Amino acid sequence: MDFESLVGHIHQVQDVLQSQAAHAVNLSLTARNWLVGYYIVEFEQHGEDRAKYGENLLKNLAKRLNRRGLGERRLYEYRLTYRIYPQLGGVVVEYVARNGQPEILRLPSAKSDGSTFEVEKLRMATAVSVMPREAWQTTAESLFSKLSASHLVYLSNIENDLKRAFYEQESIRGCWTVKELDRQVSSQYYERMGMSKDKISLQKLSTKGSQQLSPRDVIRNPVTLEFLGLQSQDVFTETQLETAILNRMQHFLLEMGRGFCFEARQKRILIDQDYFKADLIFYHRILKCHIIIDLKIDRFRHEYASQLNLYLNYYKHEMMQEDDNPPIGLLLCTDYGETTVQYATEGLSQNLFVSKYRLQLPSEEEIRKYLIESISEEEFSANSR
Repeated sequence: MDFESLVGHIHQVQDVLQSQAAHAVNLSLTARNWLVGYYIVEFEQHGEDRAKYGENLLKNLAKRLNRRGLGERRLYEYRLTYRIYPQLGGVVVEYVARNGQPEILRLPSAKSDGSTFEVEKLRMATAVSVMPREAWQTTAESLFSKLSASHLVYLSNIENDLKRAFYEQESIRGCWTVKELDRQVSSQYYERMGMSKDKISLQKLSTKGSQQLSPRDVIRNPVTLEFLGLQSQDVFTETQLETAILNRMQHFLLEMGRGFCFEARQKRILIDQDYFKADLIFYHRILKCHIIIDLKIDRFRHEYASQLNLYLNYYKHEMMQEDDNPPIGLLLCTDYGETTVQYATEGLSQNLFVSKYRLQLPSEEEIRKYLIESISEEEFSANSR
């Protein structure tokens, strides 16, 4: 063994065993959170003096346990984790027993003789862990072994079961940190995935995390405008659509994603002796460029691309500052033909994008179908290994 080989072996041992130690610590934290939550709920339901503490139970517990870092907020999170994930009972019991600590599974019996009984083994392992599971739900084993305790605390606050299952599985698939999970939830990834026809490409984009964004990364297709309260069959003009967006600007910015800053509406552009009006102007603080949005209430037509390209060239030559990047154009229309868009935009600015907008979200059945397919792929890959 030479010196470089020695260094390599030490690196390998450090990386592998440190990773295993961190994983073991996380499993213990998840088991602790779940068990503490279960004990609290068990007391609230069956504690002989539960009425004495009532709504102040967590506050009183925190006063007694605070020296151990178990404040009221933490206790609330653990109780919520148990209530949202009761199916973890079986794997938690197995983990605790496997690590030689079965005594923490025992609670005082209701009998007066001081005897104890193993609550988890008698009730949770035999009942909750074999609860019927929908095909789209994440398995208890995956939740316990592939998500951190912090992930489960965060996910417990998502009320919709289907939405929560979606983020569970995407977190596992993408190896998301809690920070990245929060970013994806904030950018409404669940809603966009449900409506996207190219789910694989959108999924790949979601894994880029904090990597440097390109113009194509920030342009969403389709754009969901359900928050406007308009129905697909309603008759409305482009001005009404624009007004509805401006009246709900906060929702629109959340749908578009991070970095968008509103700058102008119906921006007057003078070219030669003619006036033009760009519908919406934004500045993107991350890409450091203007984004020009043109709204249409019908299917894409080739002249729309030419008009938007005119606006882009104007901003490129007249409005760009020295440290700005070239502007981006986004044409929002109800539908388009891919070949028509290709021929109409070929040779124009590469920063010109055409996207659909939808006035209504897809049904939850589409999300269920996506999750079932994803779980099937994961199980197939696991079996192949």
